[in-house]
Amino acid sequence: MGWLDFFEIKTELKHAFGRGTNANLAEDEEELFNKSYEAFESKKILAAYEYFLQSLQNYSNGYANENIIIQKEDEKLHFKLYQGSAKIKGTITKENLHAEAILVKKSSANVALKRLILERNYQFTYCYYFSDEEHIKLKLSMDNITMSPQKLFFPLREIALNADYDKEYVKSEFADIALEDIAHISSLDEEELSLKYRFMHEWIDEVNAKISSLPSNDNAGMQSFLLLYLLFKIDYLLVPKFSIFKKSTKKIQDYFSDENLTVEAKNDELREYIAELQEMSFDKFKTNFYNAKYTFNPTEKASHEEIDIFITESLAKVRWYKSNRYNQIIPTMYKYVAMYLLYNYGLHPVTRELLHTLVEVQNPAFFKALGYTTLYDAQNATFAKKAIISKIESIITPYQSRFKMLKPFGDKLNFTSLSEFNNSFYLQLKNLNYEDI
Repeated sequence: MGWLDFFEIKTELKHAFGRGTNANLAEDEEELFNKSYEAFESKKILAAYEYFLQSLQNYSNGYANENIIIQKEDEKLHFKLYQGSAKIKGTITKENLHAEAILVKKSSANVALKRLILERNYQFTYCYYFSDEEHIKLKLSMDNITMSPQKLFFPLREIALNADYDKEYVKSEFADIALEDIAHISSLDEEELSLKYRFMHEWIDEVNAKISSLPSNDNAGMQSFLLLYLLFKIDYLLVPKFSIFKKSTKKIQDYFSDENLTVEAKNDELREYIAELQEMSFDKFKTNFYNAKYTFNPTEKASHEEIDIFITESLAKVRWYKSNRYNQIIPTMYKYVAMYLLYNYGLHPVTRELLHTLVEVQNPAFFKALGYTTLYDAQNATFAKKAIISKIESIITPYQSRFKMLKPFGDKLNFTSLSEFNNSFYLQLKNLNYEDI
């Protein structure tokens, strides 16, 4: 697994979707990484760090997002790295690196939070919590004697992802404790929040209506697909933070991990939480969203073979439902596959962007409301065929110099119906060839 696998590719999206970064890396990112490696080999430590940190910078419309800020000072290098709610500040000398992220004020932490922090220290590989005179901080210290870009990437990723996760957790579980050092995050505008709130309610009503229309016998599995798909959809398309994200994540984890509960009981748990979302006021809803900069992707890289297996098994389930004439669940099944992959797997950037294109086709009303070109007209059951084919080509073409067997497949898709389109799209995803020649 290469460290590059944690990043995303070029995109023209105007909004963030899902939990990964949604911006472009520098065109010379690979060159910067290689220069960092060579500089470490030559013991030019500060230059090596500067090259490496520059390689983490991402861009939107050709301009740096400043998710990494570097400042030189004689024999030192200072940097700031942003990951959601967390800001990591670091200082580098020829001998070592020290970085830290502020969580909360020490005086505001209660016994429960202090106990949580002590437990968290046992879960880290590279970083640890400590307190100074004023704050509780997550800290990383590294020696530069045998440093390399590979050795540097994962410790920085650990402190960034966990600082962000823990700040989100504190906000959700300890509402009376104020987060510190969050001036870098910004609110979404009221219009976008209202749109997301409206669509969440529409999706909940739609799922409830579909559940009520299911056969009265042996429908627990179909209910699960509908309920889980709804939570995956809310997470990927709306991208909530804080308590909605935390509770949704826990409900999904419990569903797949608790072997002591029946499927029916698990469905009841999901329905209960979805009812809670439905009853949530707009004032409470909008406190769960913010805009921020991100540097690292939180999901681990999965092999294409794993993706292939999941798609194969999922299409087999679709065929089973078709053969048993449970046709009302088929559209959701096709949508569930894409959302499950985007939620649970660290995808190759090409696969991720292709799946996002499929999600755009599957959810035309939402993307139209956000101002995107409609790829599928649900009312007339027609596709923007040329736009879809062009989009697929623009995603794949930049990678063909590295992956010679990777080919655009837009002309091989079946545009006769949405179900046929979905099925053909997944079959083409299965056949993607990432052999590095």
